[in-house]
Amino acid sequence: TERPARRYIGILREAGIQVESSRGPHGGYRLRRGTRLPPIVFTQAEALGLVMAVLDGQPAANEADDPVGAALGKVIQALPENVGRQAAVLREHAKAAPDRHSAHPDPAITSALVAAVAARHRVLIGYQSERGDAWKSEVDPWAVVVRHGRWYLLCHSHRADAIRTYRVDRIRTAGQTEHEFEPPDDLDPIAALEEHLGTGWEFPTRVVFDAPLTEVAPWIRPPMGRLHPAGDGCVLIGSTSNPAMYAQEWLAAVPFAFRVEGGDELRAAVATVATRFAAALAPQDG
Repeated sequence: TERPARRYIGILREAGIQVESSRGPHGGYRLRRGTRLPPIVFTQAEALGLVMAVLDGQPAANEADDPVGAALGKVIQALPENVGRQAAVLREHAKAAPDRHSAHPDPAITSALVAAVAARHRVLIGYQSERGDAWKSEVDPWAVVVRHGRWYLLCHSHRADAIRTYRVDRIRTAGQTEHEFEPPDDLDPIAALEEHLGTGWEFPTRVVFDAPLTEVAPWIRPPMGRLHPAGDGCVLIGSTSNPAMYAQEWLAAVPFAFRVEGGDELRAAVATVATRFAAALAPQDG
């Protein structure tokens, strides 16, 4: 009908495609003579949104020698002239501050894991921990989840015989096997990741709070572990690969009195932070 036709013509014109119209009983719409359709057609909002999303997730995409930046450049070149020009200006002049907490995994490793998730085939992964320890394990890959700039593999580890979350940027090898698996029927990948981020790491943690669980809970991130009621207070039980970060970035931000009952590594990290803070308040000689 006439109204949808006009809407579609408007979309084409917004994308930079020259469409001519003529009135009369034999009138209608046609592409301007010599018009060649570009291989990619985005509206202005779509093109600019794509550039913004890429720069937000990969600040280095401003650089032509970055793989993502090179791919973005090819997309921009294939756009219609007026849309591509605006996208190029946005890419050139918008600056993105790198996120020091983000980590970009190997695209080939990520692709292999996603393929195994889709095929429901077990994978043999080679992993290197933050401390440099390397090991291999067969896992049932349930999902690949992106959380706050980091990519995680949610899986059942046959090495640990438990649910585990592994940083994809620390996976060095990933080979699909012939063994098939079935993920849990009611699996919610994001919820499961949040629940298990604080388990299975090298150093156990146990922190007792004097405040009620309902008051402490809003301050506890999923990677810190699980809160359990304990008398008039609560206890946080979990594990970590980085006790120093756990102490100075997470525990120090919780505005309630607490005692660190374990493990030894976390106790040492908290002692280091306490000593540094106490020294900051010590009177200066002279």
